[in-house]
Amino acid sequence: MNRIPSKIKITSVIVASLFFGLMGMKDGVAQETLNLDDAIRIGLERNFAIRIAENNTRISENNNSLGNAGFLPVISADGAINKRIEDNETRYGSGAPIPDRNDEGAETTVYNYGVNASWRIFDGLTMFATLDRLSTLSEISEVEARNRVELVLADIITGYYEIAGQQKAAQVLENTVEISEERIRIAETARDLGSGSEYELLLARADMNTDQAALIRTKTNLNQLKVLLTTILGDTTEAAFTVQPEIELAGKLSLENMIAEAVAQNRELTIARLTEQAAEAEIRELRGDWFPQVDVSGGYAYSRTEASTGFSEFSQSQGFRYGISASVNLFDGFNKQRRQENARIALKNEQLRRQDLELQVRANVSRVYAQYDDALSLIELEEENLEINKQTVEIALERFELGTINSIELREAQQSLLNAENRLIEAQITAKSAEIELLRLSGRLLSQIE
Repeated sequence: MNRIPSKIKITSVIVASLFFGLMGMKDGVAQETLNLDDAIRIGLERNFAIRIAENNTRISENNNSLGNAGFLPVISADGAINKRIEDNETRYGSGAPIPDRNDEGAETTVYNYGVNASWRIFDGLTMFATLDRLSTLSEISEVEARNRVELVLADIITGYYEIAGQQKAAQVLENTVEISEERIRIAETARDLGSGSEYELLLARADMNTDQAALIRTKTNLNQLKVLLTTILGDTTEAAFTVQPEIELAGKLSLENMIAEAVAQNRELTIARLTEQAAEAEIRELRGDWFPQVDVSGGYAYSRTEASTGFSEFSQSQGFRYGISASVNLFDGFNKQRRQENARIALKNEQLRRQDLELQVRANVSRVYAQYDDALSLIELEEENLEINKQTVEIALERFELGTINSIELREAQQSLLNAENRLIEAQITAKSAEIELLRLSGRLLSQIE
């Protein structure tokens, strides 16, 4: 008479745990829920790599100027006051009509100031090529910043859904431990009443220890994933949060479209193309070495000298000056040829890097898409397996109530359901991670968020 209530009780525990707890319905310690939009917002504001990339972009923008390219004149002003105090002794030859002099502490003061300007008006069009190169470098910096943002976004989204999956796995194991504890209680009661054996009790305890160890490992992994995410978000002080358990996938992606978009707008490929343009601009810069350089200059100068001794008290000059000059390098030990040849080789290397990178991007898209497609197939299969295992547990529960199977067989059915749930979670995370990587490779991830 005592076994019937025990069966009914464990049946209630199993049904409530498996069909509600396994689906993430169980409440644990109250924690703040971090949704994905907030995680992205915090990451974009605080992530250190993004902030560094933004600063580098500002540096490139500052460098992209007419003055840095050599278009503008250079204007300087200078001034000086120099004073001398010295003893002068002058002796003239015998018969000279001028008496000898002996001046002690004679002071001489010299004042100089002026404004000077120089402007290179022709340098073989080097300044235009330099401006093109600086503009390209500024654009490269902007694309690098967007690439960094996309990398961080991919890490945030992937890390978020990994936490969601690990959170579900922890809930599954918490429910498993509760069921194992109930099995132990029933086994102890059955042994005390003489209807059970010590062997079944030991098996139940071993199963609970296994479940508890798995739960500890899962919670450790969950905390580590939270620390990794908060590190990406730029703040590791608070990891006591939960995430939304749903793992949502976008519509089915097309391999052909992904490859075409990746070749056209992948950030790294864009940087490679721009780097190639910068190398071409550098060649144009070096061509200016073969042309003369023409400078115009002008200025205003003032000079005054005051002396306490001598024939004059002061002398003074002031006025404007201007002029034009030209210079050309006729021979420099073949260094001009060497620099141009090296620049052409560097351009060829950039072209080869761009071709190699395009091949790698195509291969990466194909490789990740295969993982994505397989994961979608696995999701469909594991969802079917999950339904089958749910039905199997229902049948096992009915037979357990009738006494036709023991707790070990019930445990096997329960474990099969848990494994099916974990495989489904793993397939969903794999599919979502591959989806995010495909969007990043194709250059669409940032536009999706915006």
